[in-house]
Amino acid sequence: MDKARTGGDGGVFRALRVHNFRLFAMGQVLSVTGTWAMYTAQDWLVLSLSDNPGNALALVTALQFTPVLLLTLYGGRLADRYDKRALLTGANVISGVLAAGLAVLVFGGAVRLWQVCLFAAAVGVVNAVEAPTRMAFISELVGGALLPNASALSAGYFNVARIVGPAAAGPLIAAVGTGPVMAINAGSFLATVVGLRLMRPQEIRRSVRDPARSVRVVDGLRYIRGERDLVVVLGLVAAVGLVGMNFQLTVPLMARTVFDAGAAEFGLLTTGLAVGSLVAALLTTTRRTRPSARLVMSAAFGFGLAEAAAGFAPSFAAAFGLFAVTGFASLYFMQAANHRVQLGSDPEYRGRVMALYTLIMQGTTPLGAALVGGLTAVADARAGLYVGGAISAVAALAAWAAQRSWAQPKPGPSGVPGQSGVAGPSDAVGPSGGPGASSGAGLAGIGQVDGEVERGVRL
Repeated sequence: MDKARTGGDGGVFRALRVHNFRLFAMGQVLSVTGTWAMYTAQDWLVLSLSDNPGNALALVTALQFTPVLLLTLYGGRLADRYDKRALLTGANVISGVLAAGLAVLVFGGAVRLWQVCLFAAAVGVVNAVEAPTRMAFISELVGGALLPNASALSAGYFNVARIVGPAAAGPLIAAVGTGPVMAINAGSFLATVVGLRLMRPQEIRRSVRDPARSVRVVDGLRYIRGERDLVVVLGLVAAVGLVGMNFQLTVPLMARTVFDAGAAEFGLLTTGLAVGSLVAALLTTTRRTRPSARLVMSAAFGFGLAEAAAGFAPSFAAAFGLFAVTGFASLYFMQAANHRVQLGSDPEYRGRVMALYTLIMQGTTPLGAALVGGLTAVADARAGLYVGGAISAVAALAAWAAQRSWAQPKPGPSGVPGQSGVAGPSDAVGPSGGPGASSGAGLAGIGQVDGEVERGVRL
């Protein structure tokens, strides 16, 4: 097996040596750039269609992520049961059609806020299937040894797109309006579809599944419940996602209501977030092992402090810098949590595990948008940032306390710690890293980098 597929080569871009992943990444760069430009145009369109921008943005954000809350677990079930390449092809075709439909309404001058709301909800339905499928598909493209590098590179091109998309969309919106941006986004999905269809199917590492066994959502939930280290990380992701990751709402409101910025300046603030995220993504390309619980929680705590500081930014320039720091911290945390969850789960359940991760990360957004939207209406846009950051930091401390409590060895019959003879769900080591396989040194190894990189990954 060559170095590119085993992770033996030390290059930052080593996962791109895999033919199928290279095609996937090239298509995603173009498609995600169009998507971020679209989000900028959509937010600006909502601001122009409503006299109550805070509530309108909260409504659109909630509608876009509510399907994720309701349907993502089912999307993960589909990812574990059916061909992921076919699912992703269909999802991207539908997304392109939806974007083209909204662009037609804007060009015709007939667009209304309720139509934008319907579009956002429809996109959310597609994302409920696409997101967990895409995350699980990456491991099939590159294998376990290259998964951290491929995941970090994915975050890298995602954030390059988050820089280029809004930066290009701002001046374009100011010059010709939101319609052309939406039309460009509609065409960008074709890049991902072409990349998917040009792949070599024989090189995709599909998980071996017994066709006689049913693929049920409840089995995935039971598996996760038995993995305590996953439960702690997913709980922390839920708390941070609920109150801290509401940038679709807080950044436009900061630009419009605090700094009285125009479309170009609004795109610049979003670019600040993306610049910091890109630096974090490049930094995590060197990761080779499953991140420790301590790293995940420290990253969440740092993110909370950075976001709270951004809420107190005294000027537009200071806000740009603090948003860059916040973007770095948010992406570093998300990457650490993603890698700990993916490399700590069995391939048979990975689609459903990543569906729950997506559900928690994005599905909490409707609730978070309502909470933060209400907070900004009562106070101001700054409150959404410093309150969300403070709660995120507290959640990281609570997760650390929970992890330490679960890591304490239980006394056995003779009173000797760890001699009870009864192994918990996270302590039993399976022969192939399946359900019950330990993560590194088990819970007692908290704070150490797990050495078993390929836990649960069949090569």
